[in-house]
Amino acid sequence: MKQDNKVVSFSGQKSFSRFNLPPALVRLRDTSGQALKGVLGRFFERADDALFELADRAGSNKDQTVYFDAMRELRLRRKAMAVSVLQYVSQAFNDIGKFRPRHSSGSLDQVDQDSLSLVEHSDLEQQVAVDNLINKLRNSHQNPIQLLSMRVNHLVPGIQLADSQMPLSPEVICGGVAEACAELDIDIRAKLVVLKLFDRLLSDTLGDFYQDANRTLIAEGILPDVKRPHARSPDRTSGARSVTSAPVSSSSAGYEAVEAGEAHSAQSFGYDQVQGGISYATFSELSALLHQNGSAHGASEKAASSEAYLDTNHLMARLGEAQTSFGGQEGGEIASLDQQLQSVLQAANGQRANIAQVDSDVINLVSMLFDFILEDRQLHPVMKALIGRLQIPVLKVALSDKTFFNRGGHPVRKLLNELALSAIGWTEKRPGQRDPLREKIGTVVDRVLHEFTDNVSLFDELLKDYCHFTDLDRRRGELVEQRLRDAEEGRARQERASQAAESLVENSTAERDVPRPVLDMLNEAWTKYLQWVLLREGEDGERWADASELTEHIVWSVDPQPVEDTTRSELLRAIPAIVDDFRRALQEISWDPFATDTAVRDLELAHVDVFQRLATASSQPAPLVVAKVPVTGTPSGPDIPEPVFLQQETRVAEPHEAEKVPPVLSDQANETPPTDSAEVVSQHWLDQADNLRVGAWIELTRDGTRLRCKLAAFIRATGKYIFVNRSGAKVVEYRRQELAATMASGAISMLDDGLIFDRALESIIDNLRSSRKD
Repeated sequence: MKQDNKVVSFSGQKSFSRFNLPPALVRLRDTSGQALKGVLGRFFERADDALFELADRAGSNKDQTVYFDAMRELRLRRKAMAVSVLQYVSQAFNDIGKFRPRHSSGSLDQVDQDSLSLVEHSDLEQQVAVDNLINKLRNSHQNPIQLLSMRVNHLVPGIQLADSQMPLSPEVICGGVAEACAELDIDIRAKLVVLKLFDRLLSDTLGDFYQDANRTLIAEGILPDVKRPHARSPDRTSGARSVTSAPVSSSSAGYEAVEAGEAHSAQSFGYDQVQGGISYATFSELSALLHQNGSAHGASEKAASSEAYLDTNHLMARLGEAQTSFGGQEGGEIASLDQQLQSVLQAANGQRANIAQVDSDVINLVSMLFDFILEDRQLHPVMKALIGRLQIPVLKVALSDKTFFNRGGHPVRKLLNELALSAIGWTEKRPGQRDPLREKIGTVVDRVLHEFTDNVSLFDELLKDYCHFTDLDRRRGELVEQRLRDAEEGRARQERASQAAESLVENSTAERDVPRPVLDMLNEAWTKYLQWVLLREGEDGERWADASELTEHIVWSVDPQPVEDTTRSELLRAIPAIVDDFRRALQEISWDPFATDTAVRDLELAHVDVFQRLATASSQPAPLVVAKVPVTGTPSGPDIPEPVFLQQETRVAEPHEAEKVPPVLSDQANETPPTDSAEVVSQHWLDQADNLRVGAWIELTRDGTRLRCKLAAFIRATGKYIFVNRSGAKVVEYRRQELAATMASGAISMLDDGLIFDRALESIIDNLRSSRKD
């Protein structure tokens, strides 16, 4: 879709073209284009995996189709989309001052109300999604964007650029994304999914993009001394970098360069972890919270009287020595990070060595992170012990890598999240039984302890290998789960068909005088035929209507009600067709031929008795009449209206005697009525059962044993909740009322399968902010 920009004339403003842009702006255009190309490339790689994950967790076939459509279209058009976005941004540079992003958001006061009726609903939804993405990027990366705008405006003093006109503004980048998405040949739902993926996967990478853009202009000498944008709102605090009491070493000084206002989104691959309006802070902001709460008096303050000073390089060397000794302890209680660091921070004189304030803050934050992880009830103690062995390696990463706390896609964070996520459903095996997951996690931990020095790329390698393992494990489990779901759904359809067939027979024979042999036939052979019809064509099919009508005709043929003068002639006309249709129906389901002949014979005998009663029409209680019995060897079906009969004396029984069918008691007649406790389940717990999503993990306490299982399927036809273990094997099933009652009793507790690192960081921020308010 070609961009149709409006050319706006500003009196007295200098006009630029692609041939006379300032050299620094040309440099920014070229370097940012390459950087943005890399950002988009990584987006498409992650989007494919994210869409596959979403499709895998889709709650319906319709949603799954939307995700697969989006995945296929992105694969086909990823190159064209990247080119479209890059051309859009390049045009913003070349036409600086004249270019207006098509999708820049504006105030509702500026919108013509009459024009709203001309906007199609799908276009409006897409516009809202783009505007939300623009606002999120501006809020997450406010400071670097404002600094970049100041430097770009400094390069073009003759032009007054609006915020949205800065060539790398969120409005320009998101406008390019929207233009590229407009060319996708998918419906609006799939387009919104793609835009949401840009929202989820780009927000944590564009922070580094804007920082690099600022560095490019600083290298060109554009406002190199400006560290903060001009204040625009009074609520931006300036205390984030005010506390550094101890000397700062060269390797830890990188934290000081992170601007206090920069905030990366905490969204990592495939997940949305911004909850309750909390966005994850940078290290500078976390450090400021620590000092404002008085929580950061750690190593520096305690060692203020010590002459020994341990810089970051020496601290890292000591941590490397301690890494193997503490990490090698398997089983038992895991020592906290503070306990492990006692010997590391001990000086030669036996006192605690003094360290840089920044290093002390890092230690405090990592210690808080692992305190949360090791106290988290979502993890089994064995898994906590394994993950707890990584405390010192993670501390080394945090000391050396300034992006650790605020970069959602950091390989160490992702590895911790993956380890915890796969371990959430783990239960300890019996002695002697092989446990592949525990062995794999142990292998990952051992490699970190023995191979990690300062090479963070090791975590990328381990993450890739571990994700491959978990993918294979997950697919094996999914195959088992799918077979289980198919079996349960088939069983549910069978039960539903059985109930519908039995209900039809029961309703048709209610208050009717049906002979016992015919009733047995209806409850057995005929019910099987009705089930077969239902399973094959459903209740809305024409075959089911025909089968229902034939059921009514069979019952009417053995007990015609009401009896009128024309009843006998109607029976004579209808019975041959009824018997023929009945025989064909049983043959269609391959019913035993001998049993079929017997059923037909029983039906014909019942018809004979009906004709006898109609013929005699006697009011005497038990008159002697001539009964008609078919001659042996005659055809089993009434091919002629009046078959040949032998005469035999018999007594016609009254309806209340032999022919009358005694009432059949249902199995529920002897059941104990439901207790009040089963009936009175709080609506809160019923809502909890209704809101339980497929894939959610629970911990079930049964017979004193705790089992971890997840909801694999909800069978709507029967209302059953099917729970399985990690391997996909069925553990337990509940109906809605039973599940709600079990949850109310406390036997079931929900497990949080969110990303553990992000939950820990969010908890730390909440606690620090709460302490500050107190």
